[in-house]
Amino acid sequence: MEFNHYYIEVNGVELHYVKAGNGKKLVVLLHGWPEFWYSWHHQIIELSKKFTVVAVDMRGFNESEKPKGKENYQAHIVGNDIAELIPKLGFKKAHIVGHDWGGAIAWGFAMNHSQLVDQLAVLNCPHPKIFIKFLKKEPQQILKSWYMFFLQLPILPEFLLEKTLKQFFRYFVKGWCYNKDAFSEEEIQLYVDAYMKPGALTATINYYRAMMQVTIRNPSNIPSRKISSDTLLIWGENDQALSKEMTYGMNPYFEGNLEMKYIPNCSHWVQNDAPEAVNEYLMAFLK
Repeated sequence: MEFNHYYIEVNGVELHYVKAGNGKKLVVLLHGWPEFWYSWHHQIIELSKKFTVVAVDMRGFNESEKPKGKENYQAHIVGNDIAELIPKLGFKKAHIVGHDWGGAIAWGFAMNHSQLVDQLAVLNCPHPKIFIKFLKKEPQQILKSWYMFFLQLPILPEFLLEKTLKQFFRYFVKGWCYNKDAFSEEEIQLYVDAYMKPGALTATINYYRAMMQVTIRNPSNIPSRKISSDTLLIWGENDQALSKEMTYGMNPYFEGNLEMKYIPNCSHWVQNDAPEAVNEYLMAFLK
């Protein structure tokens, strides 16, 4: 399938996105770290059969603009990018689908911009209130989140990643997958190329720096509204970065219906590790 590439200015930054399909309803796909729009290529192909699908390079990633300063990567600011994107694409609202960091943006977006959300689907990313609780009090999750603390250091994370990017993707991305065919060497090179773009490493790491150094110090930036849209949570059960226990006890955070699907023998990179199952769940859920 040929992917069509576009650029658009929203919220003071230029975003790159890929678009497919011409359905009456819009699906916006938000990737995580260390990913970019291509992490959704299996889902773009399937969802575009019924929907207009837009997979965004979020600010700082790949072909999108990379403003300087960690304060520019707070979740609510990134969410404002998407809030401007939807009407500029000619739609009143959208199905929002996010994985990892894209999931974190999606949670906040559903709380801050509920009028723009048709339905919400999140893959392997806990609700922010639950995540903060676990990050502060659960030793097991603190150990799993070691890399978040490492990324707070200046300069050193960028230096080490730049020297070892291909090995990093082979070990932490492909290496975590149960489906060893999930990432070819050619695809790994696409990820390496995306993160070797000037300023990309610092910009993308700034999502973690903004979360730890800006948002957590200012709890008012963490939205607390209940989510009104119907929501699907898809979770690869063998996530080495995030505890499955963070998916328990979520109902108090929702006014809409919450549906949960667990995928066994599946890693954090769920949409690539088990694309058929993810596609099936998404297509059944999105109306």
